[in-house]
Amino acid sequence: MVKNKENALGLRALLLANDCNPDWPSIPAWTYKFARTIANYIDVVVVTQIRNKPNIDRDGMGKARVVYLDTEKIAAPLYKLAEAMSGGANMGMTIKTAMGYPSYLAFEWAAWKHFRQDLRNGQFDVVHRVSPLSPTIPSPIASWSRVPFLIGPINGGLPWPEEFKAEIDRGREWLRYFRKAYKLMPYYQSTYKCSAAILAGFDHSIAELPTVAKLKTINFPDPGLDPDLFTLTSRPKQEQMTILFVGRLVPYKLPEVVIRAFAGSSILRQHRLLIVGSGPARPRLEQMIEAQGLGRCVELLGQKTQAEVGVLMRQADIFAFPSICELGAGVVVEAMACGMACVVVDYGGPATLVQPDRGVKIPMADLNHLVLRFTEELEHLVKDPDRVAHLGRAAHHHAITYYSWDAKARKTLEIYNWVTGRQQVKPDFWDQPHLS
Repeated sequence: MVKNKENALGLRALLLANDCNPDWPSIPAWTYKFARTIANYIDVVVVTQIRNKPNIDRDGMGKARVVYLDTEKIAAPLYKLAEAMSGGANMGMTIKTAMGYPSYLAFEWAAWKHFRQDLRNGQFDVVHRVSPLSPTIPSPIASWSRVPFLIGPINGGLPWPEEFKAEIDRGREWLRYFRKAYKLMPYYQSTYKCSAAILAGFDHSIAELPTVAKLKTINFPDPGLDPDLFTLTSRPKQEQMTILFVGRLVPYKLPEVVIRAFAGSSILRQHRLLIVGSGPARPRLEQMIEAQGLGRCVELLGQKTQAEVGVLMRQADIFAFPSICELGAGVVVEAMACGMACVVVDYGGPATLVQPDRGVKIPMADLNHLVLRFTEELEHLVKDPDRVAHLGRAAHHHAITYYSWDAKARKTLEIYNWVTGRQQVKPDFWDQPHLS
């Protein structure tokens, strides 16, 4: 393997990264940035799918070596079938995860065949399954390898809110009713029994883990951010504030909550609402904006690149995010890093990310009550620019301290040291990384 000359820790890691692509949003981009940052500190080999090769070759993987595996004969047909069953790219995520089960097993079997001898010969100190993030997809190598095995940060298991059961059908999420059947699938038990450490994104993921995994589990929220794209800038005080929503335009994200808040508030109509994202809900949102006469203050901007989102976040003042079943909410961390005052629903990932000293949390309720509370809180904020600025500064400090890629890499290295016996104390995500 290619040696990292700056590897003062002397660690060698094999990262299993099925989804790893700098251009693809969500998990693939997350995995790419995570793996590339880890390789700044230790020797890393990243094993990923051949489909990611063009984009990774173009941008590079930093100091990591990349090995590509081709299991597309299995993965591609299953992906197309999942798209057809789910209704498109932004729908039926539970269906897509389930259909990815056999595809991922094929990937890991190919990885095992490729690296089996290296693992037996002590070429690696740790094996880390970085993606997929779903706890429903097991990892056979956990039991096949003698090398300490880590999985995560996994994120899943968030119950669907009772107030929004109808959204399950609208979002083609009917398979959620059978989700817990994954615990009966092959390799599930051995994955968590044989892992040396389990990184679990939030409390809702930790709660779903088997008892055998609890002592090895580390709370490790999965969102990460690039400070070069998402950072704090000075915002001149202006009479008109900008409120921003960023996310897929799908039922459970509820962008309509913010539009309805503007529709019912003469105060908010004096300000701006920008909505970034694409998805099947867009035509209905356009109709709402036209019917309510909001064309002068509400604008749908469509899909934007990460760099473009970063610019918008540095310019806007308040981030309104009414999603009601958000596992991680990396977009909230990005908004916090840009010094935005965030208004979120007190459920799932956002409930951990946003606390009263750095944002506003709205209690879970039905649609009408969410609209009412978002209206009230947004009105309070636009009337109090000093509070908006104070919340934004606190949010920025928290986000940069815990969620920058470098901070997350350093904490991961503490965990590697722990599972290899080089560190006796079990790492805590909320302690500051102390590696030099």
